[in-house]
Amino acid sequence: MKNTIAERIFDFLKNFPPFNILEKEQLFKIATHVKVHYIEQDKSVFTQNENPHNEFYIVKDGAIGLYRTMDNDNILVDICDEGDLFGLRPIIQNNQYLMSAVANEESILYAISVELLKEIIDSNEKVKKFIVASFSTNIKTPYAKTNNGQLFANEDVLNKNNAGISDVQTAQYSKNPITCTKAYTIQQAAEVMSVKRVGSILITENNKPIGIITDKDLRLKIATGLISIKEKVTTIMSSPVITCHKKITVAEAQINMLKHKITHLCITEDGTPNSNLKGILSEHDIVVLHGNNPSVLIKELKRAKNVDTLKYIREKTSKLLSGYMEQNIPIRFVSNIISEINEAITIKAIKLSIEEMETEPPVKFTWLALGSQGRKEQLLITDQDNALVFENVNPKDYDFTKNYFLQLAKKITNKLHIIGFENCPADMMGSNPRWCISLNQWKEQFNTWITKPTEEAIMMCTIFFDYSLVYGNVELVDEMSESIFESIDNYEIFLNFLGRNALRNPPPLGFFRQFLVEHDGEHKDQFDLKSRALMPLIDAARLLTLSVNHKNKNNTIERFKEMAKAEPQNKYLYEMCIDSFKILLRFRTNQGLKNNNSGRYVDLNNLSKSEKLKLKGCFKPIKDIQELISVRFKLNQIGM
Repeated sequence: MKNTIAERIFDFLKNFPPFNILEKEQLFKIATHVKVHYIEQDKSVFTQNENPHNEFYIVKDGAIGLYRTMDNDNILVDICDEGDLFGLRPIIQNNQYLMSAVANEESILYAISVELLKEIIDSNEKVKKFIVASFSTNIKTPYAKTNNGQLFANEDVLNKNNAGISDVQTAQYSKNPITCTKAYTIQQAAEVMSVKRVGSILITENNKPIGIITDKDLRLKIATGLISIKEKVTTIMSSPVITCHKKITVAEAQINMLKHKITHLCITEDGTPNSNLKGILSEHDIVVLHGNNPSVLIKELKRAKNVDTLKYIREKTSKLLSGYMEQNIPIRFVSNIISEINEAITIKAIKLSIEEMETEPPVKFTWLALGSQGRKEQLLITDQDNALVFENVNPKDYDFTKNYFLQLAKKITNKLHIIGFENCPADMMGSNPRWCISLNQWKEQFNTWITKPTEEAIMMCTIFFDYSLVYGNVELVDEMSESIFESIDNYEIFLNFLGRNALRNPPPLGFFRQFLVEHDGEHKDQFDLKSRALMPLIDAARLLTLSVNHKNKNNTIERFKEMAKAEPQNKYLYEMCIDSFKILLRFRTNQGLKNNNSGRYVDLNNLSKSEKLKLKGCFKPIKDIQELISVRFKLNQIGM
């Protein structure tokens, strides 16, 4: 008589390490001895300092949070969801549990006898290597209040030498990826994956990757009966693949996986799909608990069901930022990671808001981030700047449509405010009727600003030109962008006005190389790092890329990189601008974290001589880039 329960457990376990490398007989033996546990939400599986159970656990359904108690505060170290294994280390090492395991939601666990696993370890070298590799490393949390980014040793001693190293190390990827051609059927590809015991297969043509199939594809598209296994692999493969160069760092890999919502990266000779395949890097290859990374926050975000959870995640993101800055992680990596988390938080806030509406959106729409968030340069929590674009509708439907999106936008901005993003003092938000309009109205608005460049219009352009799509229909954004460039082409003198605006703040040093400080007001005698140092570089990068029709580049560093490619004769200057911007952005972030504010205004009396010299070293590129703009746009000749 068949043991159907054991067969179901077998079919589940075979998809996850280390069970996927067991012999069939070994795995079935485990499956027949598995105990199934149902854990109610907020109930513990085990607690910190408790003696180890004689079994470890793998999550079948639900989510288990691993928490470490420090200074009477429970710190989330990781979230285990489908296929994740936990609770084995203390049994192997015969130690007490270093963390508590609590159900974040109703969960079903498979409990496996450690004695049974030990029998298999003795006879299976691959499993032994997996256990050693996975459980002899230290556990790391980036969220500890007093120990950000450092490793917990087994005896609760911190190993400071390893902090933050893995982010900038080259990721270790599989150099022997399993491949097939597009002539294969899905069944043939699945058989190869089964024989090779891998969770993915790459489809190649002339040794270049053109697609990928994962276990998830087989579960969702084949096991459900939607597509026949007799079809070609091209029917279900994900294409194009996301590729990276072979020297990709762990941080870069994490950013790419987060950005594209994928679990595998193809490694090619030059990082493009057009060069030879070198390997594959999976999410499992990145040892999540061995480096500061946002993976646990993204897992939490996916499961968040209310705005309080989003606020909690944003607060932990600030702690993550602090840990990265302390470890001196490259600011570009930090900026990318924090921006991706901020964007994910915003997307979740939008989805929660849509769920609260009585009906689905009546037409397509797009939510835009503006300013520093639009440029993906928002590291510290600052004001929210956003806008909403909705599809053109018949005049008779306009009022209803706009009222719907205004209600939605108010829900979104209120949630963002609760999360920690203050309302914009100038009300540059999608909840403002002025910034919640149809596509045609946005086109008309931009055209008016460009063809009638008043001082207010130019100011608006510096804010709204740095938009980026956060959620919604990309075609609306593309059409709006095309309209902007068309208006600029038809009224080129607009760039001269934008150029004059880019020079509104002179170089930050006076004639005697003294810092130019505020002369009055709340910040008297303080140095305005944003207006006098960062904004001149931001404004210059925006102007220059607009002048050469470079689209879809909103980030200041990326804009200067594009200009360096376009104008080799000025490459050195643009690279100096990039270096200065990175230093200034890091400096502002550190100031903000130190003083618990935006980091905009700096009290020079609190800076050391070396800090002042480092800042002054960033100012020459500002002077040089402003001179280039003045000459290029003939601002002196035309009285601007």
